[in-house]
Amino acid sequence: MNLIESRGLDLNYGGQAILKDVDFHIERGEIVTIVGPNGSGKSSLLRALIGALKPSSGEVTRADGLRIGYVPQKLQIDATLPLTVRRFLNLPQRQKNEVVMDALSQAGVPELAGRQMSALSGGQFQRVLLARALLSDPDILILDEATQGLDQPGAAAFYRQIEDVRIKMNLAVLMVSHDLHVVMAASDRVLCLNGHVCCEGAPEHVADAPEYRALFGTGTHGALALYRHHHDHDHAHGHGHDHADHDHAHKHESH
Repeated sequence: MNLIESRGLDLNYGGQAILKDVDFHIERGEIVTIVGPNGSGKSSLLRALIGALKPSSGEVTRADGLRIGYVPQKLQIDATLPLTVRRFLNLPQRQKNEVVMDALSQAGVPELAGRQMSALSGGQFQRVLLARALLSDPDILILDEATQGLDQPGAAAFYRQIEDVRIKMNLAVLMVSHDLHVVMAASDRVLCLNGHVCCEGAPEHVADAPEYRALFGTGTHGALALYRHHHDHDHAHGHGHDHADHDHAHKHESH
């Protein structure tokens, strides 16, 4: 059963078309990533899917009682504010200590409970935001460029944690990202967006698609192979390729 689905979704701002005729769905247990250049409508699609933006035409349906956990791109906290991780996770409403500790454990950082938020590294901060999103025991976890500002190993470690969470909690994961090479390897399905759906499918299929290469070049294709060994199950659906003959990938980011 689909947790969220859009059919023929159009989105306009002030008479300008942002998204045109987008069909999308995500099921429980899937990791789906939306990639695309700046201004391609990625964040707008997320906001429409969760109900924050009203479609100009088409429809979005969400499963009854759907619980959404959201990890933002970044969150500003006053560095002078004395706020521990545990207290941060108790805002705006108090949680049982075991619930807080379980969420931190799921995010891979139980040792941070007593630390000051202002003392956390970028990667630790994002893990705490992940823990916060997990407090509601969500059906779907939505991440909007949640690794922006992390280095490549930090981003890869974060996505491995997301895979672990998906397996343990059997939730869906929907990500928007510019970390093309890392994200592609962590995904079951990739949606390439540029105002409309350019291509969609298993990571290997999308990496081979001419529409994807026109937007991002071919360097990301070799990068996908480098990260493929982190993925412990096969979702190639007949699109598997041997990437061994590809050059070492360059770091390619679409800001």
